[in-house]
This record gives sequence, structure tokens and C-alpha cells, in this order.
Amino acid sequence: MRAVFGLVLIIGIALAGGAVYMAREYITENQAKLAQERKLREEALANAKAGVVPTVGVLVSNRSLKYGERLNQEDIRVVQWPETAIPEGAFIDAAVLFPDIKNNERYVLRSMEKDEAIMEVKVTNPGETAGLRSQLPKGMRAFAISVDVASGVSGFLRPGDTVDVYWTGSLRGTTDAGRGEITRLVLTNIELVAVDQIAGSDVTGTTIARTVTVAATSQQIAALAQAQNTGRMSLALVGAQDDEVAEVVEVDQQSLLGIQERAPAPVVVEKKVCTIRTRRGGETVETPIPCTN
Repeated sequence: MRAVFGLVLIIGIALAGGAVYMAREYITENQAKLAQERKLREEALANAKAGVVPTVGVLVSNRSLKYGERLNQEDIRVVQWPETAIPEGAFIDAAVLFPDIKNNERYVLRSMEKDEAIMEVKVTNPGETAGLRSQLPKGMRAFAISVDVASGVSGFLRPGDTVDVYWTGSLRGTTDAGRGEITRLVLTNIELVAVDQIAGSDVTGTTIARTVTVAATSQQIAALAQAQNTGRMSLALVGAQDDEVAEVVEVDQQSLLGIQERAPAPVVVEKKVCTIRTRRGGETVETPIPCTN
């Protein structure tokens, strides 16, 4: 009897111990889950307070870069950029910037400061040099215009500026040849791609250029060539914020001085008188008669 009582007691103690152990494990597990959830809530709250936004690694310049310089691997680094504010044409992969092809070097087309994003418009295509040819848009041609200190806007022209082109000359061999010299606006918003031998935008101060090179279509170049060979051309710098479409402009000497063209004097037609002469003795008498012609 005592043996049975002892066995029951031992079994009861074992069951009680197991129940205590299982309860402790359950409580510990729940406490861990609650602590993890609390940590996640705190992190989410901290991120919301800090205004954390998703970012993407963007390639930027590691130093100041000038026009014509070769872009190397050591000249770039990765900077985290807000995902919604990445500039169009920016590089996010070094393998795309420096593809594994022959002559994959790139050159700088526009000056860049340190930490400025590397963009497609600022560098040449792989294997191309930073010559003028690489800056011409598709379908455009380069044309040089002779200028001086007056026609070249006193040396304030820079590559990348836009200008209006005026022509001054005489209309020879036309019905308007008597008007003297005229000045006419022939082309508007023509982009300069080079000033003398400078094709980059790294120009400081004023430069009295002898030629400027513009990017134009074949039709525009024909007009420029005709204007340059038949008269004098002058350039007018277009403002950076100016989006007004220029109208047809023409000024001659008479409109400049406010001279109005006089109407020709009326022609006085003399009335034709027909007569017949008769002799009466020693004198001759003229008698008017109707004209037959």
C-alpha cells in the first residue's frame, strides 16, 4: 500500500513539474514576441520621425571635372540619392558607365563639381572623344560665322548660348533696290556650340572672338551662307528666361529715319490744239479746227 502511495506521489510531482516547465516556456516565448513587436514599432516610429525615404546609389563625381578630361573609375563614387529625386539620365551602375567593350573610355562634355551626378548629357558615348562632333544633335550641322567686337556682343558669347541672327545689306537686282540698305531678322534661337576654338562651357571673363560656330539644319546653314556672302551679319544674345517667339523684323533707311515716300507729281497733259492756216493778202491767219487724231 505504501508502495502504491509513493508511486502516485512521484507521478504527481513529475506532472506538476512538467506543467510548470511548459508554462514557463510559454510565458518566455510570449515575452520574446512582445519584445520583438515593441522593437519593430519603435523602429518604425523612429523612421517616421526622421523622415526616412527609400534611396538608390547614384554615381557622382569624386572631384571637379573640366571639359575634355577623361573620366576614370577613380573619378566617381556612389552616393545614396532619394529614389524619387534621381536626375534623368543619371548612372546608377558603374558597368553601364564603363561598359566592357573596346575603347570604353568616356570624356567630360560639361564641367562638373565634386559630388555632382554623372549624367548621359555630361559625358561622351563610350569610345568617343570630347570633340565638336560629339556635341552635335542628330540632323544638325556645324557652321562658322565671322564676328567682331560689335557683331559678337562685345565678347559675352559662350558655348551653349542661343542667338538671333540679323542681316544687313542691299537688295540688288530687285524692285526694292532703291530702298538702300535694309536689316532683316533671318534666324532665331540658334545655339552656339563653340566660340573660336573653345567648345566647352569653361569660359571665364569676356573673349573677343573672331568666329562662332552654330548648330543648324541644312536649310538654316544655306540661309546663313547666303547672308554672310551678300551682306553683314550681327548676333543678338537671347536671354536664358526668354521664350518669346520672334516675329518678322525688317528695317530700312526710310523707316529708320521716319521718311515717308512722296507720291510722284501728277503729269500735266497739254491739250492738243489743231489749226488751219490761210493767207489773206499779206498776212497768215490760223483758224482752230477739230482734231481728227
